[in-house]
Amino acid sequence: MNAGSCNGCDIEFVASLTPSYDVEQLGILVQGSPRHADILCITGPVTHNTKKAIQTVYGQVCNPKAVVAIGSCPASTNAFIGSPMVDGPLNRHIPVDVFVPGCPPRPDAIVEGIAKAAQIVAERRCQPASGEGNSASEEQAQ
Repeated sequence: MNAGSCNGCDIEFVASLTPSYDVEQLGILVQGSPRHADILCITGPVTHNTKKAIQTVYGQVCNPKAVVAIGSCPASTNAFIGSPMVDGPLNRHIPVDVFVPGCPPRPDAIVEGIAKAAQIVAERRCQPASGEGNSASEEQAQ
């Protein structure tokens, strides 16, 4: 998802999907709907116009999920810091699991960041959902 970026990170993201990097062998697939995804990749400094859309799309991704902030802009607003149009960084609006640094980051760094996010999602799948079963502290209290 582009949150107001210059498209530099988006171009590198698309490059990471090419046969040169062969991300499908890692199980990375682009989905047309956030409802079919478990990792949300976001580029850009987060503008006032995109803030609500980011929160909406984040809410549409099913749990367990992870967020990858691609590039320096979602992490710090980078060159757009102080702009009246920017309401970043991204983690002010939604939780971010992996930051991929760079302006723009290289495709191999993006692939590595998404792979880390996939590992986070897999670990979250193995954890019981909150409210299921007794936690260790509840068992000690009984």
